Amino acid sequence: MDEYQHTFLVDGVVYISKALDQRGIEAAEGAFRWTLSHPGPGARYVLAGRPGAFFQDHANPNAITAYRSLLCETPLSKLVADVLGTQNLWLLYEQIWLKEGCETLPTPWHQDLPYVPMSGEHLATVWLTLDPVRKDKSLEFVRGSHRGPLFNPTAFNATDSTAAMFEAGVWPPLPDIESKREQYDIVSWAVEPGDVIIFHPAILHGGAPTCSGEKRRTISLRFFGDHAFCAERPEKGVAEVDRLLVEQDTSDPMRQMAKLQPGTLFRHPGFHKVV
Repeated sequence: MDEYQHTFLVDGVVYISKALDQRGIEAAEGAFRWTLSHPGPGARYVLAGRPGAFFQDHANPNAITAYRSLLCETPLSKLVADVLGTQNLWLLYEQIWLKEGCETLPTPWHQDLPYVPMSGEHLATVWLTLDPVRKDKSLEFVRGSHRGPLFNPTAFNATDSTAAMFEAGVWPPLPDIESKREQYDIVSWAVEPGDVIIFHPAILHGGAPTCSGEKRRTISLRFFGDHAFCAERPEKGVAEVDRLLVEQDTSDPMRQMAKLQPGTLFRHPGFHKVV
């Protein structure tokens, strides 16, 4: 485990083979099916309006019951806590991705952290797949980029792939990684059901497209631990892109955290403790 901790700290991403047994895989499949059958307020098609758009849903307020088996009856949450080196671990939110049918577009290079009002060392996303994924079709990461700056995040605009979320000057623009791949230390893995990739949300990453007839079902689970703090974000970035906030619901825990002074411990009873 010390090796995984070191790799996560230095690279910002770690691949762990066979982290889940068959029971864990079945728990993940059940959670995925539940989300598909119970779309929440965050359900939408990424890059909607363009051929190859793909489905995602996240932060369903009723999802915890369906995900409890995966989170609390498998080694997954404890594994994440050990990789982070945190004594306590909370679920920030769950997210699913479904790419199937026609050829789908790649997920643009981005960081996850600009979309949520938080910072700290004890932040992690777990990415797991329910279908075998070849290395050339897998999620890609720029190794060590979690230690660099936060960039002006992509708006996932269907008509302009270069459109940024914030006005120019708020944060530096995203680098053009795809056209200059040789300049970056890009890493990816072939992934089987039961394997997990754990990464820091500040790392630059993107997803490969799928070909016609292929199906890719993936789950992202986002966690935070002891060393997690509130951070300032432009309201537009939190409310419009990530859709974690519902304008009419001022009790939403993410909205409450976004109002607090930067540097305040990121804690709210609305986030479920899993370790």
